[in-house]
Amino acid sequence: MLQSATPPASASYSSSPSWRFSVPGVPAALPLDVRFDGGRLTSDGGLPWLDEADGVLGLCGALAAVVPEWRRRAGSVRHSLAALVRQRVFQIACGYEDQNDATTLRTDPLLKLVCGQLPESGPDLASQPTFSRLENAVRATSCYRLSLALGRVYLTERARVARERGESGGVPRRILLDLDGTDDPTHGDQEGSAYHGYYGQHMYFPLLVFDGDTNQLVTAVLRPGNAHGGRGAVAILRRIVRVLRGRWPGVQIEVRADSGFALPALYDFCEAEGIDYTIGLVPNPRLERRAAPLLAEAQRQQTTTGQKVRLAGATMYQAGSWSHARRVVYKAEALAQGPNTRFVVTTRKDTPLTLYDFYVDRGAPELWIKDFKRACYGDRLSNHRFVANQFRLFLHAAAYWLLDTLRRWLLAAGYEPLQLDTLRLRVLKIGGRVRELLTRVRLSLAASHPAEPLWLALARRNNRS
Repeated sequence: MLQSATPPASASYSSSPSWRFSVPGVPAALPLDVRFDGGRLTSDGGLPWLDEADGVLGLCGALAAVVPEWRRRAGSVRHSLAALVRQRVFQIACGYEDQNDATTLRTDPLLKLVCGQLPESGPDLASQPTFSRLENAVRATSCYRLSLALGRVYLTERARVARERGESGGVPRRILLDLDGTDDPTHGDQEGSAYHGYYGQHMYFPLLVFDGDTNQLVTAVLRPGNAHGGRGAVAILRRIVRVLRGRWPGVQIEVRADSGFALPALYDFCEAEGIDYTIGLVPNPRLERRAAPLLAEAQRQQTTTGQKVRLAGATMYQAGSWSHARRVVYKAEALAQGPNTRFVVTTRKDTPLTLYDFYVDRGAPELWIKDFKRACYGDRLSNHRFVANQFRLFLHAAAYWLLDTLRRWLLAAGYEPLQLDTLRLRVLKIGGRVRELLTRVRLSLAASHPAEPLWLALARRNNRS
């Protein structure tokens, strides 16, 4: 049972409200009193690992280097751009996606420490109004530079992965780009927000690009809510290809995407650049007629065996908007629920079933998008200005990079891959007491927390400085 409790008049924390619980089985003389008066405690004891991941990636510093300084009076600058970006990204990674959370988190002793301030004697961090001014200082040119900064982090880490895999000189043999859009609901008067009839909501429609071989986030581009699935894909892909080939001339690049990106302009660009592509197609009567004989065979086998039957074939096909015929692979599947056909246009030469399975593997990026939205709150874009929301998208992308880096470290230590929200719960969300001593800062964590083996694995990983 919960009831209010009035603190003694002599208590130094008398201004703090308190609550009293009657716990079953506990003598009445020992009720449970609860107050928010713990002092120098943190609820995010895993923040040092985010700090270490950022130190390895150089991520927040790279983003801060291209954020414009809007404060004109040197004497008025209390928080550096680097500290502001780190505070905001770390808060998102810890599950505090709302700017208003900084009102109280600015005094969190461990957050202060990883943002460059001493936990007790150092000044507090930035508050919500400062972050609002930071976001609204960003312009379109700044967003372009931020995308390049995020891209440089990807290139560095992709080279490291290539070295770990034994690829010569740290040069990837292939870069597989998975393109996908995601619907992000909007609320209020947000620039670029539009009602989308298919999703039944006012929304933005960001384009996310992942490395299909490593699950690393390459870039995140905000688009208006009424955008076609493939809007801007060619322009974005052109920039990515230019950067990739500038770093690794001759690298093999592939593109994989769903039917939202089934655009002749995208096929033409890839073919002109020597890029293989595998892209879903929306069924139409002409394609269905091509697949009909194979589907009939699948249904015949399914009737005979009583089991699901999946067959695949290929044909040369030219839509009315295409300049020439292209290879289309189709799947014909007979299920208890009924027939199922799917179509993919591709430049790859794999056998039909192998090719279709390769296309189906693009389902993995949908899980990464779920991580980006669920664990990193990538859909919490509520600024009025479109450009400011693009900046927010980059900040959430940075949080994804930090959490994903911790996941990679644990994978290397032999742990199964964790969803990022699970990783945050197990590694970051640990209550602890922070004490600023003369020669060090001491963090005392909850002795009963089950994440100690994960901490040991992170601490013992190879190449940790």
